Amino acid sequence: MTTIDDDALSRAGTRPKAPHANSGRLAAFGAFLRAGAVFILLALLIVGFSIAEPAFINIANLMSILQAVSVVAILGAGVTVTLAVGGFDLSIGAVAASSVMAASYAMIVWGLDAYATVPLVLAFGALVGLVNALLIVRLKVPDLLATLAMMFLLSGLQLIPTAGRSISSGLTLPDGSKATGAYDPAFLLIGRYSILGTLPVSVVLMATVAVLLFVLTERTRIGRLLFATGGNEVATRLAGASTVRLKTLAYVLSGTLASLGGIVIAARVGRGDISSGGSLLMDSVAAALIGFAVLNLRRPNVLGTIAGAVFVGVLLNGLTMLNAAYYTQDFVKGAVLVGSLALTYGLGRSNPLIPRKIK
Repeated sequence: MTTIDDDALSRAGTRPKAPHANSGRLAAFGAFLRAGAVFILLALLIVGFSIAEPAFINIANLMSILQAVSVVAILGAGVTVTLAVGGFDLSIGAVAASSVMAASYAMIVWGLDAYATVPLVLAFGALVGLVNALLIVRLKVPDLLATLAMMFLLSGLQLIPTAGRSISSGLTLPDGSKATGAYDPAFLLIGRYSILGTLPVSVVLMATVAVLLFVLTERTRIGRLLFATGGNEVATRLAGASTVRLKTLAYVLSGTLASLGGIVIAARVGRGDISSGGSLLMDSVAAALIGFAVLNLRRPNVLGTIAGAVFVGVLLNGLTMLNAAYYTQDFVKGAVLVGSLALTYGLGRSNPLIPRKIK
């Protein structure tokens, strides 16, 4: 006759579940690492570069880094808004370059001052964004094709008024006359002045854009609807929201921010350079995509975009101070982008080896 040992039965029922507890702790630690990976790596970069080159941690150099990435961050914020609605703005670099030329033309050829030029150029960017939105939401042109066409259109249009020449004082116009205007000193302050001799105005503009867009996208109903449109446009429309207006808002904001970036560039260099904005599209898109990995959100977010731009800026500045070859910079940016995307879409998924809790 078989008997059951009560003591053995009680011992079997109270076996420790250490493997499951350890797996849970490992999963939590892994989630923490993924969420803070960009900030952890940024801190390690700053510490490493500071040890290798003590001048790196100098406040003037840190402000120089922020000033250098401010335009990319502002344009990246515009890309982020269009990504939020499920779109993509390829014209953002061309809008910024055209804004540089427009600002220069307005002051040097038309003789306008800063107070007339800045609103005019911002309105130009908003108009381009509105045209992009018209092509996409009304004429149903795919966003990549519409903004690509706009990019080529603007790249050629900016060269026509000056017959392909850069704009500076004493410019010879196509009709043979000389431009008599000059850059307004007040306009140049946007790109060259530092508050209290330390904080550049362009950095203040970057921070202002970041805060305002963060509040708009993360703390308001409009922001939630922007992400809802990108997630499921049909469901958002059936819920009563106007996806046409939301997409239009996103592209107008993108165009306006691109023009703001162009204004900062023009104020910094003090001339309308036809080669300005050459790498702005790729750099701003890279910043926006790196931002997906920030806090493991795996979606467009403005603060992530700013962090991505600063991360790349710190990396490139540190390599430059260590006399790394200039031609390695694109490789470094590509490696950072690949790593962040792998972190977001590969390592960011649940580990299949970790047992899941059964509800």
